Amino acid sequence: MVLCLTVILFLTLHLLPGMKSSKVNLINNGYEGIVIAINPSVPEDEKLIQNIKEMVNEASTYLFHATKRRVYFRNVSILIPMTWKSKSEYLMPKQESYDQADVIVANPYLKYGDDPYTLQYGRCGEKGQYIHFTPNFLLTNNLPIYGSRGRVFVHEWAHLRWGIFDENNGDQPFYISRRNTIEATRCSTHITGTNVVFKKCQGGSCITRPCRRDSQTGLYEAECTFIPEKSQTAKEFVTEFCTEKTHNTEAPNLQNKMCNGKSTWDVIMNSADFQNTSPMTEMNPPTRPTFSLLRSKQRVVCLVLDKSGSMSSEDRLFRMNQAAELFLIQIIEKGSLVGMVTFDSVAEIRNHLTKITDDNVYKNITANLPQEADGGTSICRGLKAGFQAIIQSNQSTSGSEIILLTDGEDNEIHLCIEEVKQSGVIIHTIALGPSAAKELETLSDITGGHRFYANKDINGLTNAFSRISSRSGSITQQTVQLESKALAITGKKWVNGTVPVDSTIGNDTFFVVTWTIKKPEVLLQDPKGKKYKTSDFKEDKLNIGSARLRIPGIAETGTWTYSLLNNHASSQMLTVTVTTRARSPTTPPVTAAAHMSQYTAHYPSPVIVYAQVSQGFLPVLGISVIAFIETEDGHQVTLELWDNGAGADTVKNDGIYSRYFTDYRGNGRYSLKVLAQARNNTARLSLRQPHNKALYVPGYIENGKIILNPPRPEVKDDLAKAEIEDFSRVTSGGSFTVSGAPPPGNHPSVLPPNKIIDLEAKFKEDHIQLSWTAPGNVLDKGKANSYIIRISKSFLHLQEDFDNATLVNTSSVKPKEAGSVENFEFKPEPFRIENGTNFYIAVQAINEANLTSEVSNIAQAIKFIPVPEDSVPALGTKISAISLAIFGLAMILSIF
Repeated sequence: MVLCLTVILFLTLHLLPGMKSSKVNLINNGYEGIVIAINPSVPEDEKLIQNIKEMVNEASTYLFHATKRRVYFRNVSILIPMTWKSKSEYLMPKQESYDQADVIVANPYLKYGDDPYTLQYGRCGEKGQYIHFTPNFLLTNNLPIYGSRGRVFVHEWAHLRWGIFDENNGDQPFYISRRNTIEATRCSTHITGTNVVFKKCQGGSCITRPCRRDSQTGLYEAECTFIPEKSQTAKEFVTEFCTEKTHNTEAPNLQNKMCNGKSTWDVIMNSADFQNTSPMTEMNPPTRPTFSLLRSKQRVVCLVLDKSGSMSSEDRLFRMNQAAELFLIQIIEKGSLVGMVTFDSVAEIRNHLTKITDDNVYKNITANLPQEADGGTSICRGLKAGFQAIIQSNQSTSGSEIILLTDGEDNEIHLCIEEVKQSGVIIHTIALGPSAAKELETLSDITGGHRFYANKDINGLTNAFSRISSRSGSITQQTVQLESKALAITGKKWVNGTVPVDSTIGNDTFFVVTWTIKKPEVLLQDPKGKKYKTSDFKEDKLNIGSARLRIPGIAETGTWTYSLLNNHASSQMLTVTVTTRARSPTTPPVTAAAHMSQYTAHYPSPVIVYAQVSQGFLPVLGISVIAFIETEDGHQVTLELWDNGAGADTVKNDGIYSRYFTDYRGNGRYSLKVLAQARNNTARLSLRQPHNKALYVPGYIENGKIILNPPRPEVKDDLAKAEIEDFSRVTSGGSFTVSGAPPPGNHPSVLPPNKIIDLEAKFKEDHIQLSWTAPGNVLDKGKANSYIIRISKSFLHLQEDFDNATLVNTSSVKPKEAGSVENFEFKPEPFRIENGTNFYIAVQAINEANLTSEVSNIAQAIKFIPVPEDSVPALGTKISAISLAIFGLAMILSIF
């Protein structure tokens, strides 16, 4: 077997530590700390654990040889859900969790397909999010369809760890090469087989005919399928990565698009893993992987809350109590154990761990929220008291969570760092105000916790607490935030709003109103006209300026409307927060998750805002996604995020909405909130298979006979995008820290327009029509000043010497706003045009500061004169691979 894993070059400056808190380390050639987590909804099956172990054992050997004896898998943890029975060999997890796992084992939503894939939406060479295997893939014999599980794991590991992209392209499986031959979109050319169209299939046999050329495009007809020979002449049982010599730079695939045509081996060797890793002398991995079986534990959370003197300013204590109460009543899952510690220069355990069972338990804890602020700030004493609150309740700190909220400076955090590491606890940090200890985020970074920053209004705190939900993978139990709005309302004025409640949610629904001076008048109406009044919103006995209404049973589906009247003569800040949970334990709700590409940014390097909107594993398309980024001085930047496959967005219509952020306004902490909304019935689910997935092989040829594999379920075009109802979701994306930025003000542009990555070209009579997504003046913001378009008959000439290719007159092109579709038509003079003439075109954008973008992807335009179909010759049968190679992965079927 030849394994041409074609990998990638770094395009950005950092490795996206903000994406995920993976604990994988490469130590002395061996990967350690890999976590494979089983979803709680997966039925208990001992065979699943055994097959995972066999897959990893096999993959370790393949990985060792594919990387020329450089790396292998040394140890792996398998995280077993609480829904499985406890066994003596199962250990307690530390910071391992389903949500932070490198590999997840979960059923596909709507039972659609068992193709393994990697969720990956960063830049070239950046780590992915996770690998997804279904239980069915791991438990059934898929050898004829995908190849061995070990090889599939190596394939997905390359996506996850090294940022590889597929080298096949389902949307464009063929292209015409610079030699004017029809080629499959692929890397390897080692595999032989037959191109056929299936006319009729019954049982395991089919009537076929050779493929024909499409009379309009000159490419193969859409129904053409490649069937490989079972016996190949390629080097069997050998794995190697595609190098610069074997890489196919002109194939129209994501690998070339995202990585500027670089080979996989080039990118691997440029990755952090391989900078200081030399080949081993052994011919095989020195050891087999070792496995730890961990079983998820009951959720344990301890609030560690600052009550020092500085918390009395700007109503911070007041707002902290409002948000903590919301967390205890609305966010924390039933059955969890919760404790509370307060601290100033000393710490006090206010509540040992208590199991959340009913409203009386909430009240017992909230009654102990601090009412006075006084004293200094000792974060280490607060954390140590948190450890004691957990241990004294006969629980282990390993895998437990601490929510640490503080506004004060503390220069002694370093004194307890080692104790924090040894504890195994997960610490989520909330920095309240601009003076919170600068080392605070170190605690969340080393323990895999979330990090948040909240400024003056209560919303920042409620958004942070709302994000800190269970990491078990049981998303139907987690809170979904529908509304988070802060409203500065003048005296005696009304304000109105609406909140859509869709059919995936409605359990445990709360409407919460807070105020700063006087309780407002509240009117709420459900979609059927039922009204709730101010008296229905209950205040607690803490006098913390909040009132809540819990909707009985399941909230009505449709649009809820609310009205607030500021009863006070003066202006005051009112907030509205709405939370709910999934309607059914078997139907996942629509969810939104957001994060920055980096936890730290240094001016002027850009960071990327990401928001993933999905139902289960299915992307949600056609919605509005807005990011709100707030600085320490309260300045807010609003960004519309796009899923258009341009600029910061890697793949169009994958449910990942992205945008560059460059509007730095001084140094310090920045917070991120995202609002995802579907209005006017525009939202739809994408049921198409994800990118960056394992290859499905439809069958093979043995002794001249086609033997078919079981069919993969395909979605018909009319079902590929299922409509869903209007909805609204709010989520916090945590915080990030900026350094090296100038103070607020107008500053000259130091960044060029973003690279155009979706340039397309086609002939219309004797003219070439181009289309692309407009870049901005600064990356994907604003609009460019002009374009440079160059054309050549040589792909290599344009790729290697763009500046000396023929210039196209673009004086008539006036760049549009970033994100708009640009169209341009020109006659390719002075070239001679005839049937089969092949042109290559690329574009650069220039901004007002005369900074130039990278050269775009290279588009191809072929002059093809249609001929009558009868005169189009059929294809030969013995050919190279059609779409059998993914990022250079050539599967030799004789090993199946």
